Amino acid sequence: MLLSLAAATVRFGGRAVLDTVDLAVAEHEIVCVLGPSGSGKSTLLRAVAGLQPLDFGRVLLDGRDQAGVPVHRREVGLMFQDHQLFPQRDVAGNVGFGLRMHGTARQERTARVAELLELVGLPGAGARAVAALSGGEQQRVALARALAPRPRLLMLDEPLGQLDRSLRERLVVELRELFGRLGTTVLAVTHDQGEAFALADRVVVMREGRIAQSGTPLEVWQHPADAFVARFLGFENVVEAKVDGERAITPWGKVPVPAGAPQGTRSVLVRPAGVRLVPVDEGLRSTVVARTFKGTHVAVRLQPPNAPRLEAACPLRSAPEVGDETGVAFDPDDIVVLG
Repeated sequence: MLLSLAAATVRFGGRAVLDTVDLAVAEHEIVCVLGPSGSGKSTLLRAVAGLQPLDFGRVLLDGRDQAGVPVHRREVGLMFQDHQLFPQRDVAGNVGFGLRMHGTARQERTARVAELLELVGLPGAGARAVAALSGGEQQRVALARALAPRPRLLMLDEPLGQLDRSLRERLVVELRELFGRLGTTVLAVTHDQGEAFALADRVVVMREGRIAQSGTPLEVWQHPADAFVARFLGFENVVEAKVDGERAITPWGKVPVPAGAPQGTRSVLVRPAGVRLVPVDEGLRSTVVARTFKGTHVAVRLQPPNAPRLEAACPLRSAPEVGDETGVAFDPDDIVVLG
């Protein structure tokens, strides 16, 4: 493994903000650490970079313990959310800064800067002032600067957080393609699920300083580890239930579950796609209390009597109106019994 954390622990005021974390990142792998504010994800990044000392545990790069190794000798590149570009330097001066600090010869530095600006889609922009750049262009310059010294590990801290949604969605695809071409090993932290799932080979979800789940984007999305992960990913139809065979007794009544599901008292997730609208007399009677257009479908909020609300994903043309009465049935293929 290129990067390994073993029982990494950081305490602030007696509270563990990073709590005995074990994490490994393979060479050429893109790992995104995902979690709400205060979950410890940025502290993890700073600990790997050497900006935050550990109270306990180890950080290893290529098997070498990094305790006592200064930031500039760790062979890692770090890109912050606010980019932290030098306003007094032009684009080329920013991109070449790390090379200059490493004593790279001027001719080699000039060639490397030109190569990187071409790579990030800013050819010939070396003489431009950073203050004249758009947010997306500044993000590209910051990325080029982080890549310039050819770091073994590139770390990104909310790299697209300050950009508007359409630009974020475009750039995350470009980043994924770029890292694939370069074979870059990446450790990124973000609170944006869509960003993490689009960029990563592996997603690590953190909660209160610990890893709640680690897996491929598909694994985490299809099988959240618990109710916290499911709700963090945006799923609202999560309730406590008693699973008995291939059914669960829930506040919504008896709900079918997949064969082989864990038994007993469990949290159960019903994906919106698994909430089917049927005639009133054929299912759980519910009232439509809200509907939200999502582009490809309509998210419909349903209120059954004396039970939690449900969210259903409905086709555009057949979505009911607010105030309508409908029946609800459940599809076991979109029901997950959580661990």
